[in-house]
Amino acid sequence: MQYTLKRLKDVHPELCTKLKNKCYPINGCCAVVHRELGPFLNEYMYQEALQIQLDEIKIPYEREYYFSVSYHGKPIKHKHFVDFLINGDVIVECKAVEKLVAEHRQQLWNYMRLSRKPIGILYNFAPIMDQAEHYYLDVENDTMYLF
Repeated sequence: MQYTLKRLKDVHPELCTKLKNKCYPINGCCAVVHRELGPFLNEYMYQEALQIQLDEIKIPYEREYYFSVSYHGKPIKHKHFVDFLINGDVIVECKAVEKLVAEHRQQLWNYMRLSRKPIGILYNFAPIMDQAEHYYLDVENDTMYLF
């Protein structure tokens, strides 16, 4: 599925502010990890460091959160997993790549859509300046927003 992105602040400015506040501590943890480890490392090193950072400031999460999908009411055996599910509704997908591309976004959007989790953070630790993209899925209208 390909989404046409809308900017959340243009449609729902109050919700945008609320979501940014919810993601602020998560972004802070990612930034600390990036600052301390530096760029150009393996994605799994950043994931382990992020897990330690989340533990230290007591943000609840599940690492490698697994979910399954059903088709016509029957479960599909293949399980998907996201790097982190934070506070029960924020998916964090960690990358360590030169730059984020459409494939990375599509992966996160599919995870959000299939798991019905409304908030997604795509975080790239590899570049010298870390990158973060934030998305909100209106699950009732199947509309993806950038915030």
